[in-house]
Amino acid sequence: MRRLQPRLAVWGTVTLLALVFVFLGAGMDVEYVIPRRLTRLGAMVIGGVCIAWSSITFQTLTGNRILTPAIMGYEAVYLLLQALLVLLLGTSSVVLLGIHGNFLLSVVVMLAYSWGIHRWLFRDGNSNVYTLLLVGLVLTLVIGTFTQFVQLKVSPGEFSVLQSFSLASFNRVQPPQLLYGALVVAAVALVGRKSLATLDVLSLGRDQAISLGVDYRHSVRLHLALIAALVAVSTSLLGPTAFMGIFVANSTYALARTFRHRVTLALGSAVAIGLFIAAQLLVEHVFNYTTTVGILINLLCGGYFLVLMVRTRGAP
Repeated sequence: MRRLQPRLAVWGTVTLLALVFVFLGAGMDVEYVIPRRLTRLGAMVIGGVCIAWSSITFQTLTGNRILTPAIMGYEAVYLLLQALLVLLLGTSSVVLLGIHGNFLLSVVVMLAYSWGIHRWLFRDGNSNVYTLLLVGLVLTLVIGTFTQFVQLKVSPGEFSVLQSFSLASFNRVQPPQLLYGALVVAAVALVGRKSLATLDVLSLGRDQAISLGVDYRHSVRLHLALIAALVAVSTSLLGPTAFMGIFVANSTYALARTFRHRVTLALGSAVAIGLFIAAQLLVEHVFNYTTTVGILINLLCGGYFLVLMVRTRGAP
């Protein structure tokens, strides 16, 4: 019962925050205000589930609690795509592709990138996750440098368009995108639910998992593919979230007091959703839209990352 109390408290807090977000100052406007807020709340739910599931699973595969899928270069690929679209098509790229077209194109490009590096690195039976991390880190730096080069070639007006894609935001989300994202998340949940016990074993380490009969290579490739799908959806839907996965995962471990993924994935989703809602409420009612959700989340989670680095320095 003691273990259940923190989990119930988290879900209760998230529910309360959701009700406050939807109805505070809405004036019961069911024609525009409340439907619009429900759309943004749906984006927070889908994005929260994607970030929590992908970050916790990624940390299980790598055995490292300060890594997130961002190290694989997915967000760098997203930003490069947006930069190239603005460079080639100008500010009219938003109009030509439309919000839905940009979303779908971003998902496809990130999934293609993931498929390419996985196929390249896991050929010939190789299953070394650390090689994947090293290549991902190098690609992130190279792609980020190329993105900066492209940004130097655009006009100030076009650069402001690029800036809007570089931080998390719920304002550009539309209901059709929520439907696409929900379908992907549901498919990942159905596939991943069957292998939660395998994830629990993988958290013991590669050698232990193999000795206990887990098909390590197949399991790693499967979960990396699921992670890629979730990151593609969350990034295309909301934008880059950088360090948020570190905060969500480590907060979840502290609250759950267990590493069983049946518990941590659900609780982590609640933590991520609550963080999104709290940040949006702060932007609207405390900062009066003088800052953005992305900036608040990056400040909080980036600061937490630095604290975590200092606390774990020199730890075995």
